[in-house]
Amino acid sequence: MTRSELIERVAAKNPHLTLKDIDHIVDVIFNKIITSLAKGERVEFRGFGAFSVRKRSPRTAKNPRTGEQVKVEERNIPHFKTGKQLHELLNKK
Repeated sequence: MTRSELIERVAAKNPHLTLKDIDHIVDVIFNKIITSLAKGERVEFRGFGAFSVRKRSPRTAKNPRTGEQVKVEERNIPHFKTGKQLHELLNKK
């Protein structure tokens, strides 16, 4: 689902809100997630999942085109873990 599809779905379920208001709400939520992760904080949505930041250790990688060894520095990467409710819903038999 894209951002615009999310806005359309929220608008369909909340006809009393304008598209501009929904766009602003989605912006605020996404920006809060981004700023929290940038600070190293965890963001959790009960039943859906949690976003966190993990450190990836420095390593030596290989350039696939040239085969040259390249040093890759330590970096932070976003991580998402599904919540129990979402996991059960996706794995229903």
